Amino acid sequence: MFRLASKPLMRRTAVALSAAAVSERPPNPVTYLTDEEKMLASTVRSFSLQHVAPKSRKMDQEGKMDPEVMKEMFSAGLMGIEIPADLEGGGMSFFCSILAIEELARHDAGISVTADVQNTLVNNIFFNFANDAQRKKYLPKLATNTVGCFCLTEAGSGSDAFALKTRAEKKGSKWVINGSKMYVTNGSFAGIHLVMATVDPSKGYKGITCFVVDSSETPGVSVVRTEDKLGIRASSTAELRFENVEVPEENLIGNVGEGYKVAINILNEGRIGIGAQMVGIAQGALDIVMPYLFQRKQFGKVIGEFQGMQMQYAECAMQLHAARLMVYNAARKKQNNENFIQDAAMAKYFSSVVAEKTASRAVEWAGGIGFMKDFGLERFYRDAKIGAIYEGTSIIQLQTIAKLIKAQYDKA
Repeated sequence: MFRLASKPLMRRTAVALSAAAVSERPPNPVTYLTDEEKMLASTVRSFSLQHVAPKSRKMDQEGKMDPEVMKEMFSAGLMGIEIPADLEGGGMSFFCSILAIEELARHDAGISVTADVQNTLVNNIFFNFANDAQRKKYLPKLATNTVGCFCLTEAGSGSDAFALKTRAEKKGSKWVINGSKMYVTNGSFAGIHLVMATVDPSKGYKGITCFVVDSSETPGVSVVRTEDKLGIRASSTAELRFENVEVPEENLIGNVGEGYKVAINILNEGRIGIGAQMVGIAQGALDIVMPYLFQRKQFGKVIGEFQGMQMQYAECAMQLHAARLMVYNAARKKQNNENFIQDAAMAKYFSSVVAEKTASRAVEWAGGIGFMKDFGLERFYRDAKIGAIYEGTSIIQLQTIAKLIKAQYDKA
């Protein structure tokens, strides 16, 4: 069926070309970046080539992260990019986090989502909602040696994010948490858990509260299972159980009943991170396939010179550029305290469409070898699918966009 794949020499040549493309990936075509931002992007690109890309296939096959990669992530400061320097972090900007997430996804989306959740969800909850004592206690750990996770989704709550069953009951000076959470990114190896639990079911979403559960101090947190996924396989996605987990009063983030505010705000920021992942996936797929298009010959010329092929990769490159600009614009607006909610929803939705389309097209352009794991392209195709699902499905993004557009016209 696959004539190209049946030729060992052609296979070796194609795989070698793919590896060369990975090691010589050019800088992204971007809008204006500061010198600091350019330096960060270049540094993360070098880091990814040295520590991530060589291990990506094995991590994908095994469905788990190489511990050495996580160790190197902390050493490089990629798990605490925005954390202030006096708290052991990089002291950089939200936009820098987005650049790093994109560059990591260009090589391995599973590694990217691990850093994304740490930087745009966990660390930012402490930035935006924690008190000074909580920041001083937890942010240095998150910057240097401890993975965090965001525990919201349950079996009965997906897009209906606040239909929670996990309970937190006040007993003396402590809160006792019981329940379970699903699809927790970083869940199997996290040490700090930000848990959304309801303190009063009769109040609906206004009874939800956010708690810090530090597993090094508190027993009762267990990993029920680690999911076997279609894509982003280097990332841990776990089901967690909380059994009589006691947390002190000082581990409450914000006020009782304000957990929904924490979740809504942080998910809006997180959607920009997902957009960056999708941009990185699309760029990574192009990085592999484009050199091949100008090496592989059919009918006497390289296939990249056929007009039918030119129309396709030109369109994908244009859409990727647009997606990148949407993600960057949303990140700039968030960083400058402007209203970015619609921008984030649009960026996440559009970039997920672009990633899936670009990765799919790239597999087709490569023909039989593109369908083979040796070439390294089909992983990007599998990784792209999650963009339409997590941190708000594509349908939820469109619903959010529609509501905001209507509100704008209602005011007119």
